[in-house]
Amino acid sequence: MLLALLLIPLVTAIAVAAAPEKQARALALCGTLVGLLLSIVIAVQFNYQDAGLMQMPMSIAWYDTFGLNLSLGIDSISLVLILLTTFLLPLTILGSFTAVTQRAKEFFAWLCILEAAMLGVFAARDLIVFYVCFEFTLIPMYFLIAVYGSANRAKASIWFFLYTFTGSIITLAGLVYVAWAYQMSPEGTGNWTFDIATLTAFCSEHMTAAQQGWVLLALCCGFAVKVPLFPVHTWLPLAHTEAPTAGSVVLAAVLLKLGTYGLFRFAVPMCPLAITTYAPLLAVLCIIGILYGALICWVQTDVKKLIAYSSVSHLGFCVLGLIALTSIGISGSVAYMINHGLSTGALFLCIGMIYERYHTRAMDDYSGLAKVMPVWATFTVFFILSSVGLPGLNGFIGEFLCLVGTFISGDGANPGTLGPMYAAIAGFGMILAAIYLLYLAGRVLFGPLKLPDTHHHGHDDKGDDHAAPTLPQDLTGREVLVLVPIAVACIVLGVKPGVLLAPIAAPIEQMVSAVSEAHTRHAALLIDGAPPGLPPAEDDEAALASAEPMSRDIDTTDNRPSELGRKEGLGQ
Repeated sequence: MLLALLLIPLVTAIAVAAAPEKQARALALCGTLVGLLLSIVIAVQFNYQDAGLMQMPMSIAWYDTFGLNLSLGIDSISLVLILLTTFLLPLTILGSFTAVTQRAKEFFAWLCILEAAMLGVFAARDLIVFYVCFEFTLIPMYFLIAVYGSANRAKASIWFFLYTFTGSIITLAGLVYVAWAYQMSPEGTGNWTFDIATLTAFCSEHMTAAQQGWVLLALCCGFAVKVPLFPVHTWLPLAHTEAPTAGSVVLAAVLLKLGTYGLFRFAVPMCPLAITTYAPLLAVLCIIGILYGALICWVQTDVKKLIAYSSVSHLGFCVLGLIALTSIGISGSVAYMINHGLSTGALFLCIGMIYERYHTRAMDDYSGLAKVMPVWATFTVFFILSSVGLPGLNGFIGEFLCLVGTFISGDGANPGTLGPMYAAIAGFGMILAAIYLLYLAGRVLFGPLKLPDTHHHGHDDKGDDHAAPTLPQDLTGREVLVLVPIAVACIVLGVKPGVLLAPIAAPIEQMVSAVSEAHTRHAALLIDGAPPGLPPAEDDEAALASAEPMSRDIDTTDNRPSELGRKEGLGQ
């Protein structure tokens, strides 16, 4: 069933490319709707009692000598991200029916190919399958920006490709290093494997803290760029600004989540010792991104660029909750992935609808649009409030849990090393977000009516100049149909967040427990004087019990702070 889910958008892309121009839009919409229905069937059949286990597994051998397999499977984290992807793609395509007037077949075919690659990332259980899908997302996104973007699309597409490709190559080197180390170890017995579960267990249990540190660095090079974290975020505002509306929606809603998903799936479980050591450094980068992104939003005059920088700020919260290493914080991080995808994706749709009418993104060209476009203004205010984190809407629960999880991190009941100071500073980002987003609403939607100059010229989907319309026009029925499902999802997840939080609880608890156990095991090894990478003796209960007090005075070989040594024994 998972293989069918990946093949449907690929088959749809072929059908769209081969169909007449007039039928391309309908075929793309139908194909993505079939994918949505299949993902709903998968969600219904999913066993939520064992949400932390990989379900619906399938494996097809590729090349046994190197252990290459087409291995697929999902847990509840993968499931919710798959549902987000299949939910938004049909709406994005429907919202682009009139936005793309030239080379429409290729446009919708690239969107379908991009969907297949993103679904492959979330369903992959083999490192090579994951990496191939992860990298392949660059190709359709590159063409969506380079061919259908605005005037500066060439520079934007090149920056996007070079930034993300360079980081991904380093990540591949780190993953291959883990596979090579496994093959050379007694556990591997000379056999290669790229099974994610096997290599995750090997790296976390048998690699030293220093080795994990290098692996973590390699993983962060690719995933942090994709998120993106400060200071490797500079490609994102340009890519968002120049991309067509559909490209911006998919980029913000799903493609950026490949980075946070990679950190969740690989960085934390593979490198439990290293992630705890370097969590404070990563947290500082997150907080800088939160505050920097929010402050930059204040001075933006381009509506689309403002929302782009807001993503840098918002996703700082997402990563901060993840590296807090608390169940609450990681739950908030996953919730933030979903809710940011809905709210920010919807805001880009709203901006695209107004851009399609007037072909300008400059805030100075608009004022008082609520007077002439009340339906559009209502949806825009709704999604702004959702993005701000208004209680009762979906954006609130993710931010709240991320901050609470960060606050309690390092309190002795979990392996985290953050604390109240990090949460307090990051909390200013919520205030700044409310200021710049509400300012955007007040500037564009309210006040005296001001519409773009009738002689203003903009760019179509190929960058060609054309005049803006002179009369305002509110949303069409098709555009309302695009926004209503997202608004309903925002309300449901805001009023009843347990719909999302309950299914994802099991794998998150397993991750936190695994990190705690890794620290307990490492502390016991230091006490025993055993070589790193070897498990403690089965009868060494006394050493495990004494790990907390003794670890304070131990000089660890990987030079981690002695305060961390105190926390390592708390996982027992």
